[in-house]
Amino acid sequence: MKNILEVRSLTKQFKSGDKTLTVVDNINFRIDPGTSCAIVGPSGSGKTTLLGLCAGLDQPTSGEVILHDAGLSALSEDQRASVRNEFVGFIFQSFQLIPTLTALENVMVPLELRGEATSTVRGRAIELLDSVGLGDRVHHYPTQLSGGEQQRVAIARAFINQPEVLFADEPTGNLDTETGEQIEGLLFDLNRQQNTTLVLVTHDPELAKKCDRTIRLKNGKILEDTAEEFSGVAANE
Repeated sequence: MKNILEVRSLTKQFKSGDKTLTVVDNINFRIDPGTSCAIVGPSGSGKTTLLGLCAGLDQPTSGEVILHDAGLSALSEDQRASVRNEFVGFIFQSFQLIPTLTALENVMVPLELRGEATSTVRGRAIELLDSVGLGDRVHHYPTQLSGGEQQRVAIARAFINQPEVLFADEPTGNLDTETGEQIEGLLFDLNRQQNTTLVLVTHDPELAKKCDRTIRLKNGKILEDTAEEFSGVAANE
């Protein structure tokens, strides 16, 4: 089966004074299309940094990320942005909605950036907002929405371009338990409907259990990978 995402000998280091901090340390893994994978680990283990590298939001110190057959390191920032806009969706813990745009306008942004016809984009955005239970809130601004409603808008926006892979960073981290469970249900329902590959970072063990696979990090290395082909030696060679 073709991989949607492959990470090869991935390392990310940061300078801190005269010291070098290795946040992601020689990581290797592959993810098949249509599967869901949770990246877990304690604070400071490199989870969010790894997610950002996989999505092409940051450049590694060494190693490579292959996303939809594209080696991201060889691309310019504009080319990486094009890959993201074409194949990738994002959901963030802090929602990242544009405050001056309505829910409908926020959802429309990714396809408008592609230059698609406004009437087509508008219709699809309204359908998605309706599917996440916000059909009556399309003209509300983020400040007029609860945290759970804002995250529903963010989910609709993430799926508007029918992404092949969806990256989610603590998607329920800012929500109460009941609202978080509702958001999880929406996320997995839409993921199944669109057969999207889901890669998420979470501190929530119950959310991680709902994924097909879990990659556990510690000190920037893979401590455990529940994929059947995993071996601790091979993963960090």
